[in-house]
Amino acid sequence: MIKILLAEDDESMRLYLARALEKVGYMVETVDRGTAAVPLLEAERFDLLLTDIVMPEMDGIELAQKAAEIAPDIRVMFITGFAAVALKAGKAAPSAKVLSKPFHLRDLVAEVDRMFQSEDRHGRL
Repeated sequence: MIKILLAEDDESMRLYLARALEKVGYMVETVDRGTAAVPLLEAERFDLLLTDIVMPEMDGIELAQKAAEIAPDIRVMFITGFAAVALKAGKAAPSAKVLSKPFHLRDLVAEVDRMFQSEDRHGRL
């Protein structure tokens, strides 16, 4: 099963996204800030880091860079409401996907599915 680490400081958004991803078969662990994600990345294996860019203590770009050091094979998707920040994110992590807010849940699920479609780990293809 594909395991996702979701870092999002907005509680309602975090719960909403986690429920949607779990409903289609992904395993999701959530944190409310980048600094809370780092110990989990060190202790567990995740297939995807799904992170907001603008967060307190450690932003999503810094988190993605740290995640790449800890787990070089992890995939990264940024979610953000700030287009300019997304452009900066593209420079920091060129292989990362950026999904701009607002987005529909089906768009998020479709993007995550695309990232893993060749692996068919959750039996939906």
